[in-house]
Amino acid sequence: MKALSILLAASEKFLMKICLTAQIVALLAALSLAPAVRAADTNSPVSLQQSKSALLAGLEKGICYSGFRHGQHPDRGDGAVNPSEKEISEDLRILTRNGNFKMIRLYDCRTNAEVTLRLIRENKIPLKVLLGAWLSAEVNNPGCPWLKPIPADVLAANKNLNTAEIQNAIRLANEYRDLVVAVAVGNEPLVSWNDHMVPVESVIGYVRQVKKAVPQPVTVCDNYDWWSHHGAALARELDFISVHTYPQWEKKDIDEAMSYTIANLQAVQEAIPDARMVITEAGWATVAKEFGARASEEKQKKYYHDLFEWTGKMNITAFFFEAFDEDWKGDVHDPLGAEKHWGLFTVERNAKLAMQERYPDLKK
Repeated sequence: MKALSILLAASEKFLMKICLTAQIVALLAALSLAPAVRAADTNSPVSLQQSKSALLAGLEKGICYSGFRHGQHPDRGDGAVNPSEKEISEDLRILTRNGNFKMIRLYDCRTNAEVTLRLIRENKIPLKVLLGAWLSAEVNNPGCPWLKPIPADVLAANKNLNTAEIQNAIRLANEYRDLVVAVAVGNEPLVSWNDHMVPVESVIGYVRQVKKAVPQPVTVCDNYDWWSHHGAALARELDFISVHTYPQWEKKDIDEAMSYTIANLQAVQEAIPDARMVITEAGWATVAKEFGARASEEKQKKYYHDLFEWTGKMNITAFFFEAFDEDWKGDVHDPLGAEKHWGLFTVERNAKLAMQERYPDLKK
């Protein structure tokens, strides 16, 4: 019996070693293969599948809208030059023609945004709105390559501006409850390279203030990389997280665009597994000296269709960036800068290739 017990114990240890070795081998194999699978898998990963109820306002797609034309711009310190009511109305009619877009994203709560909301209501335009509250820099960010140090008095003044912006967001969200489906507190205020850094503690404070005062869900819009590395605490404060992804900026061409987009979202999902997710910026520039041949209307068209085909299957609301080219952005002396050329329409309101089938009368 003693010998049999010794034999059984030895056999058990041997089997445990075999099982453990097999588990280790399987784990190593999975780890070595997982990144390649994630980067290439565009077939509805289970980890990113959301229910229909996760769609913002029940809609699969939206469009980012500012509306500034030649000679127009937001307030850059010396006042804004805003589009006219006629111009804004024209834009909204273009975007909603034949039910193309049913939701827009606005970036601030200043005059231009308020006029847009009023015109939607007055003209009974079938549009819902993700309303943004723009947050200006409250601290210097040495990680921004183009930013010169911001004086302390300007940073202090910006805090007052942000307080006023939050109050405007609360007012407009309540005044236009029939139109505003969510409120976004800040646009990329946290990512490491931005020029309008706001400490996460301040962002959380603004979020709590808005959540107490409006009936709509509240979010923050930022780059996927920030969410995946630092976003868990903020995500717990939000009704959903809003993710930005730009394969083109990260040296990906169109053949890698969707697999990279999906990998970005998977990184966020793995870091914040229980969060409801919306893509509030994803796009493709059609002209850009920074991107060379990666920028084209043909590639924008493909990314547009591939993105919405996939997000529709996933029940992830996505906002394409953006409606119209904005030539006020970037270097005023560089007409080929990428920042000016993300629109589905040119600054003259001509349809680019992705939109020409829907808008044959607006072809260039």
